[in-house]
Formats: sequence, C-alpha cells, structure tokens
Amino acid sequence: MSNFKQRTFDYLIRLIKILLILSMQIVQLHARELSIDYLRGEGDVEGIKLAYRHNAFQLDKASPNLAVYVESSVNFWKYGSPEHYDSNFVVSLSPILQYTLCRCTHGEIYAEAGIGISLLDDTQFAGKNVSTHYQFEDRLGIGYRFGEQLSHSLALRYFHYSNAGFKRPNPGLDFISFSYSKAY
Repeated sequence: MSNFKQRTFDYLIRLIKILLILSMQIVQLHARELSIDYLRGEGDVEGIKLAYRHNAFQLDKASPNLAVYVESSVNFWKYGSPEHYDSNFVVSLSPILQYTLCRCTHGEIYAEAGIGISLLDDTQFAGKNVSTHYQFEDRLGIGYRFGEQLSHSLALRYFHYSNAGFKRPNPGLDFISFSYSKAY
C-alpha cells in the first residue's frame, strides 16, 4: 500500500472512532428511529437491513429543512439458489444529510445522502471479489414521513458499496432498498 493510501486509511480509521464515540454520546440526547429495509441487488442478490438512526443535530441556523443523522446498521445479504448459495453479514456506520423538500398536509417528502463505512464478513460475494472487508457505503434516497408526529417513514434508496480503489479488484456492490421506519 502506498504511503498516501496508508495515511488516508489511518485517517479513515480515526474518523470512524470519532463517529462511534460521538454517536454513543448523542444517542442519549435526541430522537431515535428504527428501520427495516428490503434490499435488492444485481442478479439474485437480496437482503435485509436493520438500522438504528439517531438525530445528531438540526442545522436550523443554516436551514430549517436540513438535519444530520447517524445510522448504525446490520445487513444480511444472500445470493443464488440452494445449490449455489452465498451469504454475507455487514455492519455499517453512516452519517446522513437529510433535507425536507416539501411539507404537505399529511406528511413530509425528504431527500437524503450519506457516505459511511461498512465491514463485510466475506470479501467474496455474489461471484465478485471486492478485495477488502472495509467498504464505503454510499447512499441516495427519497422518502415520505407521515403519521402522528411524523413518526412513520417510507423510503426508496440506492446503496453502493466500494473500497474506493484502495485495493483491486474493486467491482462494487449496488442495491436498491425499500424501507419502513418508526421514530420513538
């Protein structure tokens, strides 16, 4: 690994540690949300994502429509038929920017984006060699928040997992997800 890549990797590890410490402190102070996602990837890849999201902070002074969340999740992915079955277990931590696009009579429409870090149990999955256990989790999504105190949410998201070229091969893994979440 080149010196630049090693330094970048070291900075990423430090950032992850800081995010973990901050997320543990913040979780006691702000709104919490639990979600379940159905994931669909290339070919026959399917999965379930269970996530815990907490409101890190509102950016009211910058924009009343903008919020930052931190999401911790576990993913269970599967691929193939019973004869050629493959599975993977993934844990992730992602900061997420969420922007409310529209406040409607019965809810809110929002967009979100985030880049986090994830740890894959297996680097060989669905016929691909992703090279590293550590992957970046990129996301883009749109959702609708509704119900009493806007405590329910449905969302459609795109996820991309990649090691950002730290090691080859780096084919990446892509998913579309449908999510339901409940705020507490």
